[in-house]
Amino acid sequence: MDDRTRQEAIHRLKSVAGHVNGIIRMLEEDRYCIDVIKQIQAAQTALARVSESILEAHLRTCVTTAIQGDDVAERERVLSEVIEVYRYSQKP
Repeated sequence: MDDRTRQEAIHRLKSVAGHVNGIIRMLEEDRYCIDVIKQIQAAQTALARVSESILEAHLRTCVTTAIQGDDVAERERVLSEVIEVYRYSQKP
């Protein structure tokens, strides 16, 4: 992953951490349940965006290199990793 993508991911994750702390405060203050749920969903969406960004960087670097390389085992390994991530994302 390039430095720019890494720094953006770190920045976004710090933002999500702040958001989660805000959700905790909402619960401590006994805020309206639907408002809390909406904030949780917003944090989940932000995490999904970070995950997508990191996956895209991985596909453009590590996976591309493995696919273009001569090492069949490495190619199969990285493809299996991507399939595993996809399967995990599809679980309810």
